[in-house]
Amino acid sequence: MWIFRQVSLSSQAKLFYWTDNKTEPQSMQQTLPLPKYHSVYLVLKERLRDGLYDQRVPGELELMEEFGVSRATVRKALENLTQEGLIERSAGRGTRRLQPPGQAGQQASSTHRMAGLLDNIIAASLDTTVKVIEHEYVSATEPVAQMLQIEPRAQVLRAVRVRSTKAGPVSCITTWVPREFAGNLGRRQLGRKAMLVLIEESGVEIGRARQSISARQADATVAGLLGMPLGSALLSVSRVVYDVNDRPVLWLQGLYCPDRYEYEMELSRVGDIDAKVWVSKDFNAYMR
Repeated sequence: MWIFRQVSLSSQAKLFYWTDNKTEPQSMQQTLPLPKYHSVYLVLKERLRDGLYDQRVPGELELMEEFGVSRATVRKALENLTQEGLIERSAGRGTRRLQPPGQAGQQASSTHRMAGLLDNIIAASLDTTVKVIEHEYVSATEPVAQMLQIEPRAQVLRAVRVRSTKAGPVSCITTWVPREFAGNLGRRQLGRKAMLVLIEESGVEIGRARQSISARQADATVAGLLGMPLGSALLSVSRVVYDVNDRPVLWLQGLYCPDRYEYEMELSRVGDIDAKVWVSKDFNAYMR
């Protein structure tokens, strides 16, 4: 069973997270406002993606008035969009939207149907590259032991990976795997294949997964890995995968750039007329 929680990704949010060190986890609460230029940049990028500026992109003065910011702020936001190849700016002609190279092909390859939830997760990772940041065996903290249903201080493989597309980094993913299931998860292997594929190749038969989706802000470490400003809003995914005997084989905590990752589900109405509910039918994960 998968659990989906929808939240608002705002420019300011309370932050609660587990630390990445080997000691006990701690809770933190902090408010990190996004730089003004980055907030404008995110809004404009979303509008460009949605086709709102197909005819024309507003000029600097229009954007200054709309967002209530300085010319320097608007120019910095437009500069970021220019560097990404989303717009073109020229003297006398103003600003125009550009079609990102290969966008049509990428969209087409992302919209094919996949057989199931776990197949979907694997397929969404095939057109990306992975850099393994950390890879080591550590003693399981209380939260890790609880999620994986193992004894505290038991040995687990902890891996941190950054997954990227041609457009740039998409996610920073931290996983914990009990030692008994981690024999096939070498550092080099993790840079070449999806973790679920490697676990299955070792003889483990995957059964189900449980997932929750929330929001978080980028701390200094994650911001550096994803190339984003400190405090940027991120999509936060927590996922526990079980084998057919209902034993947890991995716990994943993923942080995703919201402008490069999309999680889509199709819902159907079921039940009696007085108690109809929405249930999920198909799931799709897109990376841009």
